[in-house]
Amino acid sequence: SAPILSTDSGQALTFPLEEGRNLLALDGGELEWGWKKLMQGSVGLEALLRTDGRRQDEARKVTITPAYQKFAEGSALIQVGLTKVLCAVSLEERVPAFLRGQGKGWVTAEYSMLPRATSTRTPRERDAGRVSGRSQEIQRLIGRALRAVTDLKALGERTVQLDCDVIEADGGTRTAAITGAYVALYQAMQLLVKHRVIPKIPLQASVAAVSVGLVNGELLLDLCYDEDFRAQADFNVVFTDRGELIELQGATEAAPFPRQRVAEVLALAAQGVEPLFRAQRDAIRNL
Repeated sequence: SAPILSTDSGQALTFPLEEGRNLLALDGGELEWGWKKLMQGSVGLEALLRTDGRRQDEARKVTITPAYQKFAEGSALIQVGLTKVLCAVSLEERVPAFLRGQGKGWVTAEYSMLPRATSTRTPRERDAGRVSGRSQEIQRLIGRALRAVTDLKALGERTVQLDCDVIEADGGTRTAAITGAYVALYQAMQLLVKHRVIPKIPLQASVAAVSVGLVNGELLLDLCYDEDFRAQADFNVVFTDRGELIELQGATEAAPFPRQRVAEVLALAAQGVEPLFRAQRDAIRNL
């Protein structure tokens, strides 16, 4: 399919594009012609802005496949655009030393990327002898997000270990990991209830996350890698399905931005998590 745009005279123009491409994907004379049209005001900036043809407020397509791994107590494969993350849950009948004897459980996470999840090979972190600062930051975020919706008293003295492994990375891997990990966690809790280890699923709400970025002065929802690379500021926002905010991460890569932008970011992110919650509910119904 090809996008149809209008000239100043009202004449319809059809770009000879393959499906999923926009003007940024053009080359040669097509790109030069499209740029001239932009300068003339015949084509809006939004036609050039997103590399995959989405609207500014449009999230990428999401699919969640539950119970993806046979042996894990809970698992899910989440795909958001081209990004794919495998989330798995392991249950241990013990808690960290600082929680022993308190009658509470614990939820923790590990995050990693396969070497060829990216366009060039990324060495395994074990080769460096330590977990990178980025991975530590992300896995702590995942753990905090899932603990926030878990009744740790109702879980009892056991540990939920979440493993989130990025298979394909095209931006938003941490937000996809949080969204997929919730489905894997739900399946594991469902298993505990099925075997009468606990009386009910100790999850108080579902949790999902999405990114928002400031690119060329415009807020974009759910950044792919190219947009994230070009962003002047980017945010990761974690919500419950009750509309409660769990975490807001944000930083500028260039000039400061007005604080009013934060309210705009939250409003756009709140819109963006709704299809994620729907995908979670669909996946859980299939367990």
